[in-house]
Amino acid sequence: MSELMSFRVQAIRRLPAATTLLVLALLVGCTVGPDYEKPSISTPDAWHSVIANEVEGEAPAPLQTWWTIFNDPVLNELIEEARESNLNLEMALVNVREARAKLAMKGGAELPEVGLSANVSRTKVSDNGILSQVAPAGGFSSQGLFVFGLDAAWEIDVFGRITREVEAEGARYEASIEDYRDVLVTLYAEVALTYIEIRSYQEHIANAQANIKVQMDSLDLTEERFNDGLTSELDIVQAKSNLYTTEAAIPQFRIRLNAAYNRLAVLCGQDASTLRSRINASSTLPLPDMEIEAGLPADLLRQRPDIRRAEREIAAATAMIGAATAELYPRFAIQGSIGLDSRSIGTQFDATSLAWTLAAPMHWNVFTAGRVQDNIDIKSEQQQKAMLEYRLSVLQAIEEVENALVSYNESRIRLGHLKQAVKATETAVELVTVQYDSGLTDFNNVLDMQRALYEQQNKMVSSSTEATRSIIALYKALGGGWMTLDGKVIASANPVVSSPQ
Repeated sequence: MSELMSFRVQAIRRLPAATTLLVLALLVGCTVGPDYEKPSISTPDAWHSVIANEVEGEAPAPLQTWWTIFNDPVLNELIEEARESNLNLEMALVNVREARAKLAMKGGAELPEVGLSANVSRTKVSDNGILSQVAPAGGFSSQGLFVFGLDAAWEIDVFGRITREVEAEGARYEASIEDYRDVLVTLYAEVALTYIEIRSYQEHIANAQANIKVQMDSLDLTEERFNDGLTSELDIVQAKSNLYTTEAAIPQFRIRLNAAYNRLAVLCGQDASTLRSRINASSTLPLPDMEIEAGLPADLLRQRPDIRRAEREIAAATAMIGAATAELYPRFAIQGSIGLDSRSIGTQFDATSLAWTLAAPMHWNVFTAGRVQDNIDIKSEQQQKAMLEYRLSVLQAIEEVENALVSYNESRIRLGHLKQAVKATETAVELVTVQYDSGLTDFNNVLDMQRALYEQQNKMVSSSTEATRSIIALYKALGGGWMTLDGKVIASANPVVSSPQ
C-alpha cells in the first residue's frame, strides 16, 4: 500500500461513522446515465438541382448579409430597422436572458446553501401546566433567549443528478440562442419578401396606368373615326369597356399594397406612414446584381438555427435521462449549523454560548412502486422524439433548399421568355393601332393586342417577383442572416447572445 493511500485510510478511520460513509460515497461517485454524442445524419454530397452549379459564382453574396445582392439602400435600411425594433426579436432575446438566468439558478444547486438566522424570544412556563408539581413557590419566571447563527446545507452530487440537470439546462439555454437566431433569419426574410411584394404591386399599378394611357388614346382614336363616319359606335363602346376593365384592376392592387405597407410597419416596429414616404420614392423591383451562394447540403447542419436547436434539444433530453437515473441511487449531503445561544444579551458573545451541529444525512428511495424507472422510460422516449425531430428538420431543410433552387431557375427561364413576349407585343400594339387608323384592320385586333400586352406585362412582373422570392426563400432555407465567428453573432444579434461551443 502506498504512503498516500495509507494516509487516506488512516484519515478515514478517524472520521465519525456518518462522515466516513459520505467520504466513501464521494470516492466511488460517478455521473450515471448516457453521455451525449452528437447525432450523425447523412446528407447529399451536392444539391440535386442543376442550377446549384450555376448559382455559385466567383463573387457570391455572403450568407450572413444576403440581402446586399439586391443593391437596394432602402431594403438595407429596413433590415437594420427590423433588427433594432422588431418586437418578436426582442421577445426572443428576452427568452435567451430568461434561459440564461435558469441556467445560473440551476448551477447554484452545485454549491452549498448558507443561511443567517437570529431570534429574540421571551417565554414563561405555565404554573398550572405539566410542570406544576415542580413549580417554585412564586411560580415560574419568564425567561429570555437570544439566538444568532449560521445554517449550511450542501448536497453532494455523488451520482451526477445535479450535474445532469445543469447539463440539460445549459443545452436548453443554447437552444434558446438558436431560437433567437431562427427568429432573426425569419425576420430578415419576411422584411425582404414584404418589401418585394410592395415593389411588385407598385409595378402592377404602373403597368395598369401605362396601359390606361394607351387605351385612352385608342378611345380618342375610335371617337375621331366615328365622327368622321369611318367606324361604328361599337368600336367606341369596346374601347370604353377595355379601358374601364383596366382601371378596375388598380383598386385591388392598392388594397394589397396598403396591407403590405402595414405588415412591413409591424415587422420594422414603426409607423406605416413613415415607410410610405420612403418607399414611394422609387417603384423599381430589385433584382440580384451578383451570383448567389448555395453551399453544400452538409453546411445546413452548421448553419440553420432550427437544426442547431433540434440538436441541442437532443443534448438536453439525453442529460435528463441521467438525472432520472440518479434517482435510483442514494443522495448524500452535509448539513451543519453554528451559532450563539444565551439567556442574557450580556453573555451572548461569550465562548460558553457557542452551539453547533454537524450531520451527514443520506436518503435513498428504496421503494417507489416503479415510479423512478417509469420516469427514466419517459425521459428515454423524449430523447428519441428529439432525435426524430432533428432528423425531420434536416430533411425539411434539404427539401426547402432544393425547391427554392428549382423555383429560382425556372422563374428566370420564364422571365426571359416573358420579356421577349412583352417586347414583341408592344411592337404588335403599335402596328395594329397604325393599321386600324389606316382602316386596314378592325378594332377587335387592337383590343386583342392591348389585352395581351397588359396580361403579359403582369405575368412578367409576377415572374420577376417569383424569381426574387425564390432567392429570398433560398437564403432563408440556408439559414442566412447570421454567422459564428470567434463565438459571436455577426450582423445580427445583441452581444448578450453568444455562440454555443
